[in-house]
Amino acid sequence: MTPIDDPEDELTVTAPKTWAAGVPGVVHAVEYSLSQTSLVRTGRTLLNINQTDGFDCPGCAWPEPRDRHRNEYCENGAKHVNDEATTRRVTAEFFREHSVAELDTMSDHWLNQQGRLTEPMVRRPGATHYEPIGWDAALELIATSLRGLESPDEALFYTSGRLSNEAAFLLQLFVRAYGTNNLPDCSNMCHESSGSALQQTLGVGKGSVSLEDIYAADLVFVVGQNPGTNHPRMLSALEQTKRNGGKIVAVNPLPEAGLIRFKNPQHARGVLGRGTAIADYFLKIRSGGDLALFQMLNRLLLEAEDAAPGTVLDHRFIAGQTSGFEAFAEHARRISWDTALTATGLTRAEIEQVHQQVLASDKIIVCWAMGLTQHKHGVPTIREIVDFLLLRGNLGRPGAGVCPVRGHSNVQGDRTMGIWERMPQSFLDALGTEFGFTPPAAHGLDSVGAIRAMRDGKAKVFVGVAGNFVRATPDSAVTEAALRRCELTVQISTKLNRSHTVCGATALILPTLGRSDRDIQATGEQFVTVEDSMSEVHASRGRLDPASPHLLSEVAIISRLARRTLGQGNTIPWEEFVADYRSIRDRISRVVPGFENFDERVDRPGGLRLANPVNAGIFRTSTGKAEFTCNDVAMLEVPPGYLILQSLRAHDQWNTVPYTNNDRYRGIHNARRVIMVNPVDLAERGLTDGDVVDIVSVWHDGTERRAQNFVAVAYPASRGSAAAYYPETNVLVPLDSVADISNTPTSKGIVVRLEPVEAAVGAP
Repeated sequence: MTPIDDPEDELTVTAPKTWAAGVPGVVHAVEYSLSQTSLVRTGRTLLNINQTDGFDCPGCAWPEPRDRHRNEYCENGAKHVNDEATTRRVTAEFFREHSVAELDTMSDHWLNQQGRLTEPMVRRPGATHYEPIGWDAALELIATSLRGLESPDEALFYTSGRLSNEAAFLLQLFVRAYGTNNLPDCSNMCHESSGSALQQTLGVGKGSVSLEDIYAADLVFVVGQNPGTNHPRMLSALEQTKRNGGKIVAVNPLPEAGLIRFKNPQHARGVLGRGTAIADYFLKIRSGGDLALFQMLNRLLLEAEDAAPGTVLDHRFIAGQTSGFEAFAEHARRISWDTALTATGLTRAEIEQVHQQVLASDKIIVCWAMGLTQHKHGVPTIREIVDFLLLRGNLGRPGAGVCPVRGHSNVQGDRTMGIWERMPQSFLDALGTEFGFTPPAAHGLDSVGAIRAMRDGKAKVFVGVAGNFVRATPDSAVTEAALRRCELTVQISTKLNRSHTVCGATALILPTLGRSDRDIQATGEQFVTVEDSMSEVHASRGRLDPASPHLLSEVAIISRLARRTLGQGNTIPWEEFVADYRSIRDRISRVVPGFENFDERVDRPGGLRLANPVNAGIFRTSTGKAEFTCNDVAMLEVPPGYLILQSLRAHDQWNTVPYTNNDRYRGIHNARRVIMVNPVDLAERGLTDGDVVDIVSVWHDGTERRAQNFVAVAYPASRGSAAAYYPETNVLVPLDSVADISNTPTSKGIVVRLEPVEAAVGAP
């Protein structure tokens, strides 16, 4: 295969876009798709993606509307599915031509562009190259390693949200039957703060709203997220909100094109007209200032109630369904305007204007993503948002509620199926009763804990099921050294990525079916299921011929590995699960609450929606009521001359994988090593647009981490804030810099300084 070079690193910068999608979105989607596969194959994928008889888009977890369009996908969804449907192949010959050391020097873009993996490969101790290995030999190698550990807790089993419900259920079953709860997953690094906050305040760690609620809301807050790139179909829902008379408040340190104006390419007004203005208010907040914003809004609501008793707060809801109001109210009144304005970087007029809109709105939804969760105070911030909604009874009724927006297609479903290192005892008891064993009760390791365990030699086997652990995690140097200490690393993957080049003494690559691939087993063609951000569970049926006859499904890989590892005495019917996925769903229906008659219900068009007890006025908290909380305003200590850096995706990027080196909505082209900084902040540091700098983060123990050779780009970011792309900036996030309670890496709150490259010569 001819190597596919990275796009030339010749940065050009244009003005940021003030609208998203439209005809250019369609053109770019088609261009990238046709660079990966044929016109006919592109047509097949796009006509089947997100259809009731097709497959779920792996690109994000935004739900499908009841009346879905025949072209029910976005630009990035089209790119993602055709990136998976590529006709490029990574064969044994490729691995003979490229050593592991050589592959380790290649970029994330280059590795991904080589195509689909086609057969199992092994890198043996001391070897320089991967070589082919049969499936039986590969699975026996893993099983032997697992059986040979002194304790099951020396093994780690990581997953990303690409896994289906069926495969996730089997993986956690295998891991617990093996004897450990070491089930780190990508949730640990993204929405763990959401789950922690919502579980404490509402009793369930999921959102409470549906698409119909979004449409019906009077006011929707979109906080710390960029729908135009990360989940573009959300813009269609917000467009409907606007057309129904609702208002949108966008809160983000950067202006984002999709939140300014959206040209929906499925409608004439999006092709020929000006589209729809989305944000009625755009609060360009200082990074990490969201807690102070919502606390000030809460203070203003309390003061408005003082001025007009009985007209602002929902006293019946507060008295009947909440706990802790008095302590909360006393605490919320303490925030001063000086504190709020310093923390947020906003003006008093901006906050008061949004407050007036809150008073004018009966039904309010707050949506958020990692711009909130990946801060040290992410959990208190989300708790304060819950306080904000509780004050006016904006929970458990149409058009109102909490909406954490997940970024990976089945990350929420994986957690529902038991992929969590701290599953409640009730789940473990049901699992043990169904399968006749006693699951381990001791909590396992999350993603940060897993890195520490490998670093310290306490974990020796790492099994990654989908995802790119090396590039998704913080403190890159520490993470890579930790994985290289392992005796065995296993990656179950569809495409090549950096996690295949950073490996243990023995390393295995096990190729698997993609979401778009047809899955045929002994009883015929199978389907799997996924759960989206709004708790809707539906079927996904691959429609393409598999990339290689040597691929196995994730269900088959997990089941065969489990049977070999657990031995003949194990009574779990692994072969039955592989032959017919209905048997897995039958077991799920008896273990997981809300999945009764699962197979029958999910096979209906549109699937099923899991009930959220919050919407029935049921709060599974310690008091049986929704909990008001008191949250101290937290501001990062930023020394003079430093900035708060947030890492983010480029537009042509899916998770850790850049499809190109462009971010056209932000006006960045042909480069990724850029840092976007307010021009006044640049000038104050003696820098100008286009200067090359090193980004240096400083941890509280005085240690420094350095990301080298970034171009400083003058950008309309909030003052004191900066932004750069991950995974290139993951090196700056200390392993121990995590959110309180959730242990989520603080990738949106990194205190950094910028050093001109000339001054950095000789620096560590």
